[in-house]
This record gives sequence, structure tokens and C-alpha cells, in this order.
Amino acid sequence: MPRFTLARFRARLYRYFERRRSRRQLLALDDRLLKDVGISRAQVHRESRRRF
Repeated sequence: MPRFTLARFRARLYRYFERRRSRRQLLALDDRLLKDVGISRAQVHRESRRRF
């Protein structure tokens, strides 16, 4: 059974773009909304710099 399949590649690519979108949305939130969610600005910056 091959380890590389098109379906796996698509799923990984989809997850990559979802994480990228989510991290960009977090960066766009203002401090008031981050406080409501319970995340600090420093945590958002750490998350946005994480590798995919």
C-alpha cells in the first residue's frame, strides 16, 4: 500500500489552509475580543508563528 495518496495530500493541504486562515483571524481580533475568548496577545503571536 503506497504511503502517498492524493486523498491524504488533499486532506493535509486542506488542514494547512484551515490553520492558516484560523491563525490570521486570531491576529485580526482586537484585545477586547481576545479577552472575551481568554487568549492573550502574546499567545496569539506565538500561535501565529507556529509551523504547520
